[in-house]
Amino acid sequence: MQGGPTDGEADRVQGLVEMRRLQLPTGPFKAYLFDCDGTIADSMPLHYVAWKKALAEWGCEFPEDVFYAWGGMPAAEIIAALDAQQGLSMPVDNVAHRKETLYYEMLPELRAVPEVLEHIDLSHGKVPFAVVSGSTRDSVTKSLEMLGILDKFETLVCAGDYAKSKPDPEPFLLAAERLGVAPRDCLVFEDTEMGIQAATAAGMASVKVAQPWERKRS
Repeated sequence: MQGGPTDGEADRVQGLVEMRRLQLPTGPFKAYLFDCDGTIADSMPLHYVAWKKALAEWGCEFPEDVFYAWGGMPAAEIIAALDAQQGLSMPVDNVAHRKETLYYEMLPELRAVPEVLEHIDLSHGKVPFAVVSGSTRDSVTKSLEMLGILDKFETLVCAGDYAKSKPDPEPFLLAAERLGVAPRDCLVFEDTEMGIQAATAAGMASVKVAQPWERKRS
């Protein structure tokens, strides 16, 4: 039976959280809006593995830097963009479904981003929470269920809920509307530049969460 972390390991983890602790802008804020993948869930490396496997079946390349630059883009838009770039004609629904299936197979490996989970735990019940994601509702729900925090969010805004994806402000504005909070009173947690641009366009303050490779350097 595997034991828990030793005192030394626990101290090291706590030290990493201290080093990466998010510096929030001056409030007060009446709602917190969280991206999911790469912000709440440390899922981007798992999503990338799933994308690589699914796309390789169609002879499609997906460089890692492009994957992260497109963070927050719905799967259908990613596939269409790769089709256009590489002169392919992949079946969007089939490839998206295959990618999601591969991601779900890796869900037991999923972990939360500690410095974001800290704020979820500290602020839950004090201000309402929303998730604003480019992923499908099914994917977001499964990720949050795996982390045991789905019930902490008043609403989920996911791909299919809006016409224009990030960096358009529509997803964040929809979340604010659902929560009944003015955009200026919302704080956005995001890991991508596309997401930060969307928050700024929505008139919301934001805090940038480190990307996986940035956290490893901490």
